[in-house]
Amino acid sequence: MNTQIRPNLLPMQLTAVIWSDPSGGFCSLNPDTGTASQGATVEEALANLEEATTLYLEESPLTSGSPVTGAFVTTFHISDVA
Repeated sequence: MNTQIRPNLLPMQLTAVIWSDPSGGFCSLNPDTGTASQGATVEEALANLEEATTLYLEESPLTSGSPVTGAFVTTFHISDVA
């Protein structure tokens, strides 16, 4: 892991998608980077996602040409499912 201090880093606002896991707890996903995590509560799932995403970005920093565009989340409906 890169522990070097990088003074020119700017804060990033990324998307978090959180949903309840049928087996208990909550799952979390950052669609901007593809990182995912889980936790017993929404707050824990989000904190774990922040940590996982930070670790990911330390190893694979986003560049100015990276496809982070501020993803959005929506829903859709499927009818006539057997």
